[in-house]
Amino acid sequence: MTALVFTLRQAPAQRLDLSPLLPNLLAGKSESDIAAIELQTTRERACVGDVFRVRTGDPAQIRFEGGSERFDCLGRGMSAGEIRVEGDVGVQPGRLMSGGRLTIAGNAGPWAGSDMKGGSIEIAGNAGDRLGGPLAGETAGMRGGVVVVRGDAGARAGDRMRRGMIVIEGTAGSHAGSRMIAGTLILRGRAGPLPGYLMARGTIVMAGGCNTISPTFADCGVHEFVSNSLMAGFVKPYSPTAAALLQRPWRRLLGDMAAIGKGEIFCPPI
Repeated sequence: MTALVFTLRQAPAQRLDLSPLLPNLLAGKSESDIAAIELQTTRERACVGDVFRVRTGDPAQIRFEGGSERFDCLGRGMSAGEIRVEGDVGVQPGRLMSGGRLTIAGNAGPWAGSDMKGGSIEIAGNAGDRLGGPLAGETAGMRGGVVVVRGDAGARAGDRMRRGMIVIEGTAGSHAGSRMIAGTLILRGRAGPLPGYLMARGTIVMAGGCNTISPTFADCGVHEFVSNSLMAGFVKPYSPTAAALLQRPWRRLLGDMAAIGKGEIFCPPI
């Protein structure tokens, strides 16, 4: 069956909350019902039909033809199905996801995958700050699932991450993996200053290394880890290049000793 398609009429003049456009929420609705759904905005009232041309199809497969950095909360609370965006999206894409697949062909704004519990997100471009991180007042960030960024990520990727895996094939900004509780963060490119800042547990892999690592990490030497080979098997379907990097000797740094100190950073041997 063909996908349910939303074709952007023109670039939106205001921010749009697209969280109502989920597979489970659109199941059983007619084209006119979908077009009449009201989208929360910053200024003027807008319905789906004002912003998109709707082409009827299977709501389990949703496709957006055209994107915008003003498309906020796309895929928020998604539990099943597939959403694909041919373009950019705004803040909090995939927040609170528990299942399904969200594919973004462009860039994503801050807090992508925030409080995600399951499913997968693939971002073909770059991701903003606090990828997988918590909103203000929340105690934990990403809690499960997989996020893959083909480009670069901003500051504090994986902040307070509790479970799941984030793979960044480009570079990452400062404080990647800050305050991690658990989970895995893999960086193919170079990391910004102070990765793993105040991390309690969890694993950070930095294939591109880093100029500035906190002195509160203890150097445990260079080793070949069986666990990394097992991790490579899990990573391979999402990022074959990242998986290949895992199967080699790594220098292990234990920390952050300023916190609980049970986290680990793997970086290239000096």
